[in-house]
Amino acid sequence: MTSNPYPLGLRLHGRRVVVVGGGAVATRRVPALLDAGADVLLVAPELTPALRARADAGRLHWVPRRFVPEDLDGAWLVQVAIDDPIAAASVSAVAAERRIFCVRADDRTAATAWTPAVTRHGPVTVAVLGGGDPRRAMTVRDAIRDLLAVRLAPDAIAGRPDASTGTTGGRQAGRVALVGAGPGDPELITVKGWRLLTEADVVVADRLVPGLLLDELRPDVELVDASKIPYGPSRAQEEINQILVDRALAGAFVVRLKGGDPYVFGRGGEELLACAAAGVPVTVVPGVTSSIAAPAAAGIPVTHRGVAHEFTVVSGHLAPDAPASLVRWDALAGLHGTLVILMGLKNLAAITATLIAHGRSPQTPAAVVQEATTGTQRVLRSTLGEVAADLCAADLRPPAVVVVGDVVGALDG
Repeated sequence: MTSNPYPLGLRLHGRRVVVVGGGAVATRRVPALLDAGADVLLVAPELTPALRARADAGRLHWVPRRFVPEDLDGAWLVQVAIDDPIAAASVSAVAAERRIFCVRADDRTAATAWTPAVTRHGPVTVAVLGGGDPRRAMTVRDAIRDLLAVRLAPDAIAGRPDASTGTTGGRQAGRVALVGAGPGDPELITVKGWRLLTEADVVVADRLVPGLLLDELRPDVELVDASKIPYGPSRAQEEINQILVDRALAGAFVVRLKGGDPYVFGRGGEELLACAAAGVPVTVVPGVTSSIAAPAAAGIPVTHRGVAHEFTVVSGHLAPDAPASLVRWDALAGLHGTLVILMGLKNLAAITATLIAHGRSPQTPAAVVQEATTGTQRVLRSTLGEVAADLCAADLRPPAVVVVGDVVGALDG
């Protein structure tokens, strides 16, 4: 007779958790471990771009090789995220010898612990175990999430996966949704965006997508990591376009999940045009853009009565003197309102120097907001003349938003 599992809420803050494997499964599971404060050791010869970004940012420890038994020294939990049953069995055997609970992505029956379907609402976490059936667990989880939601769109419970067949009643096949995931907090995705995410057959996700959203995907969803890490590995946009088209033409419902808003420096327009050219229908779901959310999370309104009557959002991924730049930095220097710069850390020294050279006061308040709305948010307040140097001294890194203007101090005091 099979025994029922004993549910627990593991308090992993500061405790070692070993994840074996660096592919799509690990990409989905690691964010929840980091959110729990675990000391994550990731053992894998290769990583997805999203995991590599977390390793480069110091969020986890990466050992670029295959698993050895000594990797479990000091571990409290093991997550085996590989699809090689022989290698997975060897890891779980070592875990069993050391009496360490082990989650197996390849074989739930051989695991000593299961990962539940989870929904989070502020301090409330609901975890559902479906007796070994992840689809049943996620169906129940989704129903609970609907009940807990503070506000639901009228059609928010439509199209929920059927508990017995796993299909979605009335769902169209062969289509794409461009969904904005918001600035970083997983609860800032729109109700419609989350609903479409629960219906997806394929999810094509960027690096800036909140990782906990990926942890809530159905286990049979194909996750394509299309991370665009600044100044690092990336997929060509043409390849991303082709993935969207190919999967949709094969009959899948594809969600292109993008950080922020799909049309704010997200290349959503290019993806829509590629799908339209192939005859694939597209739904666009706007997202909360970091250009507004990041300043707000740092206590900075982009407009404020008597201070700023306009704000301008600009990309700083090209230096002001780059031939390909389309930005009129000289004109921006003459504005009195708020200037919000995205993707501008690498070129910030050149940008600030150009703004000052064209008349913007070096004493203009400035701020940098790193990883806005997340638990690792950092805020640097400075002036236009000093912010580039202060940025280096503080060791801030992307993703970060730069705000220039008197609104930076509008709510102080």
